[in-house]
Amino acid sequence: MKRGEVQVPTQRGATEAVAELDDLRVWFPTSAGVVRAVDGVSLQVRRGETLGLVGESGSGKSTTGLALLRLVDPTTGSVRVAGQDVTGWSRRQLRALRRRVAMVFQDPQASLDPRRTVGSSIAEPLIVHRLVDSSAARRRRVEELLDAVGLRRDLADRHPHELSGGQRQRVGIARALAGEPDLIVLDEPIASLDLSVQAQIMNLLRGLQRDLGLTYLFIAHDLAAVEHMSDRMAVMYLGRIVESGTPAQIWREPAHPYTAALLSAIPVADPRVERERRRVILSGDIPSPVDPPSGCRFRTRCPQARPDCAETDPALVEVAAGHRAACLYAGEAVRAMRVS
Repeated sequence: MKRGEVQVPTQRGATEAVAELDDLRVWFPTSAGVVRAVDGVSLQVRRGETLGLVGESGSGKSTTGLALLRLVDPTTGSVRVAGQDVTGWSRRQLRALRRRVAMVFQDPQASLDPRRTVGSSIAEPLIVHRLVDSSAARRRRVEELLDAVGLRRDLADRHPHELSGGQRQRVGIARALAGEPDLIVLDEPIASLDLSVQAQIMNLLRGLQRDLGLTYLFIAHDLAAVEHMSDRMAVMYLGRIVESGTPAQIWREPAHPYTAALLSAIPVADPRVERERRRVILSGDIPSPVDPPSGCRFRTRCPQARPDCAETDPALVEVAAGHRAACLYAGEAVRAMRVS
């Protein structure tokens, strides 16, 4: 198994890999040096599953999603969709990929053309991929998609500025569904929404997945949201996956100190428990991807870092069945954090 690989369990009986990244690197040359946004990530998403990708801003999770859609070019490594290697595809070939893999963006206001009506935005994939043969059929399909995401049909004639943030995100989801994709990449789809609307959108996504058999790559910085949505989670830090497993494994027994720190930042509803529990406060900011630390990339912020952490770059190792962590002292360091 390669560094960073995530095997998604077949909880719904899925066996087919919809998308695979193999030792993916996405580096961007800048005047300050080469930004290693994604630096050796392998993952696999199976049909009907949700793989959650979580990490701080700058961890590389959104770039990973963009590379899967080939909206950014891989520096090295490969991208496979539905069994086909799309790494070197031409612009014409990539048009077909845009139907197989759709994306829902963080900011629904920015992702919708303000000059187009809602119906026109939703219909765009139908026209580009020639999925309907008449304007009447296109209108019917737009209405069906509005129904599917819980919006009134008359909103098809409105413009994005006339809708609420939650309604605009529903439009973005409807547009993503229009091409009947194999995979939908959800890039921070609830981050710009109010808390009550976040819950509605997550429930909508789960319902659509159940009814339509959808496959998701769910990208977010909110670990609680990822836990709620996912069958399998991968935690990213500075361009690499540092832990992977089921939500239950990661939530109950985190094996990497970074994951433990993310979990400790989530508020607990019980005020007494919240007062008494120990928080893990990370020092400093995430290092620059231009000049990542030697050895373990997390060591400069890890409260349990040891001298050999600067010398050895840890690979993902199995700490339990299906649960992996990239830490020389996986599990042990987390236990020490809890008692120190």
